[in-house]
Amino acid sequence: MIGTMFELLGIHSFPLFVGAVLLLDITPGPDTAYIVGRSLAQGRSAGMLSVLGITFGCMLHSLACAFGLSALIAASDTAFSAIKYAGAVYLMYLGLRMLFGRGAEAESKQAAPEPTAPMAAGFSGRQLVMQGFVTNVLNPKVVLFFLSFFPQFVDAGSANKKTAFLVLGLVFVLISTAWNVLLVRVAANIATRMAGGSRVKAWLNRVVGAAFVGLGVKVALASR
Repeated sequence: MIGTMFELLGIHSFPLFVGAVLLLDITPGPDTAYIVGRSLAQGRSAGMLSVLGITFGCMLHSLACAFGLSALIAASDTAFSAIKYAGAVYLMYLGLRMLFGRGAEAESKQAAPEPTAPMAAGFSGRQLVMQGFVTNVLNPKVVLFFLSFFPQFVDAGSANKKTAFLVLGLVFVLISTAWNVLLVRVAANIATRMAGGSRVKAWLNRVVGAAFVGLGVKVALASR
């Protein structure tokens, strides 16, 4: 029945699509770095909230791909550059805030927080979700990935392209979210074992902040 539904939508090579998504997920990238960084610096809850934001971002990319917005952005040098530099600046802002902001100062004065405390570095739960969302949405490579990857699994002559893209987007989101949750659990467990006090947590926070700055520079220098 599922195979018949895919055929009606024009989706082909679905097992290959699933395998490709799994390979993409296990390959380190900006989203992986962001999730692991948050989980190491702030614990499991912060990591899960970051995953939620990134999941929302992937949903938006799926909708943009299905309705042609991704193609318009990719075709415009101005739009592509605007997204790229906005994403780079945002990542560097987050990194600098973790390095020098009030959250980093507070870390050095307080006892080590529990892994379930998402406000450890001065960010509320809502902020963490929004930061994960914005980080994903403003990554130009994600736009290009959805635009170049999904069409390979949908027949060019399909009368149900939009629905096909949405179905593939849903599968992508489910697989990626499951992988990201696993990353959070592993990284948060490592952070729990490493956290011997507020000084260790403060240094973890600074290392992750520096990584975000470096990630922002990498995004800014990225080409198509």
